[in-house]
Amino acid sequence: MGDQPLVRWDWVTSHLADPIGTRLLEHLQLSLTPILLGLLLALPVGVACVRWRALYPPVFTTVNILYAIPSIALFFLLLPYTSFSPWTAIIPLTVYTLAVLVPNVVDGLQQVPEHVRQAAVAMGFGPLRRLVQVELPVALPVVIAGLRVAAVATISMVSIASLVGLGGLGQLILTDGFRRQFATPIVVGITLSVALAFLIDGLLVLLQRWLTPWTPRRGQAAERAERRQQA
Repeated sequence: MGDQPLVRWDWVTSHLADPIGTRLLEHLQLSLTPILLGLLLALPVGVACVRWRALYPPVFTTVNILYAIPSIALFFLLLPYTSFSPWTAIIPLTVYTLAVLVPNVVDGLQQVPEHVRQAAVAMGFGPLRRLVQVELPVALPVVIAGLRVAAVATISMVSIASLVGLGGLGQLILTDGFRRQFATPIVVGITLSVALAFLIDGLLVLLQRWLTPWTPRRGQAAERAERRQQA
């Protein structure tokens, strides 16, 4: 990359809209869609695995086998069917999120105390109402913890999609950076990928706090423990 500086700010400022802004929006689309689809699939699958426990071992094995398949291989396998559409990346990335989200949904639901379920039944809650209003809210912290892991992993893997000609920040790194031996797009692509992962992770933390206001925070938990010791 010669004697050029690591970051040429004149290139950054003159390319904020395109390709930087364009690639960032593409990366966001290719990241968020698999995360949302994975969650929509993982919730009913996880609920089914808790209701019918014999279903969980084969499901768990299947999603882990699929997760072990290299993403680049799945991208190329899908190319004849999905061409260079976003679905070439979305489908494999959705499958990968299931390996994280399904176990977390199952673990979260299994951690719901039995007396809580019994209390809901005693109040006349049917199975669906109990699931939506009691079990899922209690399991939410565990589910969102898995969602945070899946989100960061997905944002990272989207960059690999550039190897099959799809957009995203990986295209900025590969096409504008490595192929032109130009360091600035590489640094910008990596920085934005990391920043995007931190941003999504932070938003999920805030979402959890908003949806579960009854969950004690670290400071509150420490304060309660200190009070118990003093008592």
